[in-house]
Amino acid sequence: MTAGILQGIRIVDMTSVIFGPYCTATLAEMGAQVVKIEPSNGDEVRRVGRPVVNRGMGPCHMTLNRGKRSVVWNLKSERGQAAIRKLIARSDVFIHNLRLDAIERIGLGYEAVKALRRDIVYVHCSGFGSDGPYADRAAYDDIIQAASGAASLLPRADGNAAPRYLPMALADKVSGLHAVHAVLGALFHRERSGQGQKVEVPMFESFTHFLLQEHLYGRAFVPPNDPPGYPRQLDSQRQPMRTLDGYIAIAPYTDERWVRFFEVTGQSQFLHENGFDSAKARFNALPKMQEKMAELLPAQTTQDWLDLMSRHDIPATRVNSLEQVFDDPHLNAVGFFRTRHHPTEGDYLELKPPVRFAGAGEATVSPAPLLGEHSETVGKELDEG
Repeated sequence: MTAGILQGIRIVDMTSVIFGPYCTATLAEMGAQVVKIEPSNGDEVRRVGRPVVNRGMGPCHMTLNRGKRSVVWNLKSERGQAAIRKLIARSDVFIHNLRLDAIERIGLGYEAVKALRRDIVYVHCSGFGSDGPYADRAAYDDIIQAASGAASLLPRADGNAAPRYLPMALADKVSGLHAVHAVLGALFHRERSGQGQKVEVPMFESFTHFLLQEHLYGRAFVPPNDPPGYPRQLDSQRQPMRTLDGYIAIAPYTDERWVRFFEVTGQSQFLHENGFDSAKARFNALPKMQEKMAELLPAQTTQDWLDLMSRHDIPATRVNSLEQVFDDPHLNAVGFFRTRHHPTEGDYLELKPPVRFAGAGEATVSPAPLLGEHSETVGKELDEG
């Protein structure tokens, strides 16, 4: 274990819930020193989950705020203002998700912070871009999934007309990763130019940019030559399929592998009988080929199909439940799940950072902090200079 690739980078984190904290946790995994400034009642995510919710050490906090130190200062007081200003002056990055009027009220707008450190990287995790009509609106994952079109995707795939959220904090986490690369890009720019800058990471624009990479589809051209929505992703047949004893995901994907799938299952005649004799014809017939695959799979067990697909280099996997993910042989072989001990909460599960840097070792990441655990320590460090 080493200090990590971001050794020496100091971050003041005034974000909450998932968007910003996922960004700063990822940076902490790379070795950045993150001080999390919390209100007296703590980040809202501390209170999510049971049974440790009363101690402010909920399960999402244990994951999203690992590697950070927690400080509780009253930023409306003279002492709190003095402390935060000292901390910012000695830090490389200041990141927050307050609305612009709120951050200005506590004296931490960009110009005020820039006066404390000329080359500061100032990152605002906002709901909506500051130059649009939604700029002052609050945003949460549900709001962004609805506004971006994400909630319309499942109806297009399964025929149930009711809009639905994708059941994860997808917009929050995608936006958090946008914030990660925004911080890294700004730090790289500062390294080259010596200049800091103000960075805005709007959640609505970040997630819509992510969503439309394939779903822009025919609207990529002016005038459009097709409606938006990538047909392959919206194919109602392109789903996990039932086997004799469970479910499997098989993704031939390339034309050559589709042909091979029907060959190794003894169904080559299906392609010829239906006129699917060219790559173009097969591409246009993907829904029908998926439908035929679904007809074949219940004849054998999941493991039988996995063995056959493996022998013929056709991508396939069993469909894990959330519970089964913890027993996945690959994840266990690479040490993805690690049991660690928290000084007050006991044993907990840590997720190994997925990105590896060959030129720098893995940073030692501290457990998620108790509320205000480091207020006194950080204060003393600032007083000592």
